Amino acid sequence: MLMKYELSYWEKESFFKDIDFAIIGSGIVGLSAAIHLKYLNRKHRVVVFERGALPAGASTRNAGFACFGSMTEILDDLSHMSEDEVLAVVEKRWTGLQRLRAMLGDENIEFQQAGGYEMFTVAEAEKFKQCEERIPELNEKLGRITACKNGYQIVDERIAEFGFSGIEHLILNSPEGQVNTGKMMSAMLEKAKEKGVEIFNGIGVQYLEDENSTVRLGTEAGWEISAGRVIVAVNGFAKKLLPELDLYPARNQVLLTQPIQNLKVKGCFHYDRGYFYFRNIGDRILLGGGRNLDFKTEETDGFGSNELIRTALQKLLTEVIYPDKPVLIDRWWTGIMGLGSVKKPILEKTSSNVVAAVRMNGMGVAIGTLIGQEAAELVNS
Repeated sequence: MLMKYELSYWEKESFFKDIDFAIIGSGIVGLSAAIHLKYLNRKHRVVVFERGALPAGASTRNAGFACFGSMTEILDDLSHMSEDEVLAVVEKRWTGLQRLRAMLGDENIEFQQAGGYEMFTVAEAEKFKQCEERIPELNEKLGRITACKNGYQIVDERIAEFGFSGIEHLILNSPEGQVNTGKMMSAMLEKAKEKGVEIFNGIGVQYLEDENSTVRLGTEAGWEISAGRVIVAVNGFAKKLLPELDLYPARNQVLLTQPIQNLKVKGCFHYDRGYFYFRNIGDRILLGGGRNLDFKTEETDGFGSNELIRTALQKLLTEVIYPDKPVLIDRWWTGIMGLGSVKKPILEKTSSNVVAAVRMNGMGVAIGTLIGQEAAELVNS
């Protein structure tokens, strides 16, 4: 149980006085915003509040996909969004990835452009045919964004090379890649500190009150802290602070295998419309997703297991990805995403001095840096 107590005069004066900008959440979006605010004016006092010992959401708990759109994802988006809207999201994801790489450097995030693959079973023949027919069109349209003329390619010959079972087709998106999100967030924390950003862990914010001249932040410890302006960047947890937002949390189950000798899998892979995903981390397989098997239960901001989904992930691992061979699971974990009725981030002023930069829709690695920088410019305007 969290102990509640009053701040002393010394604590309030030394640590929480004269805050120009408060950022709630130290994930990709929050730290990108904080760093950019110091770039805009290095004299600003920028303070980040994080309730966990580490970013407690998705930034260090995801698969590390540097991706901007599998074929079925793009086609599904086109079924309920206009083409301009879909391409705008793709462009933001691509731009965000380039800004992330530029800010931290490929070596510091272990960026590898090993490609992103989408898998299709025999039962998905019609879906594959739809994708096949649209490849020339989407290559032309996405090529204007990525400068890659033939990003999508059918590479069925690699199915045997990877050792998959029950897979009939593979579509490669060659400009996609992967990052080490642990090293990425570590490098981002170092960059923020280097720029003079102050970060306080273990401080959860429960409510905000915008009083026009200042914003009051109520914390779980019972303190009230004031800041000139605030960016809410807690993604899937934002509904608790800003209940009016079109946003809900979504939990993902993730597993990591023990090292596998002579592992052939290399790159990022999407399966079943992107609801399942996996990649190699060195000689291990990281596999996650499956919330489409139990949407209701996984619409939560609570960390925890879902045995139905975990059983399905294990079955996919041993029957399709790495069939007929022994494989041991090293660890499980969960991450919390922020989703909504439309697939694009929320970036808006919710009051005079508060900006929301949330609802990354599972695209945080790709789009988070850009959204954070845009949030900094919006709150500073």
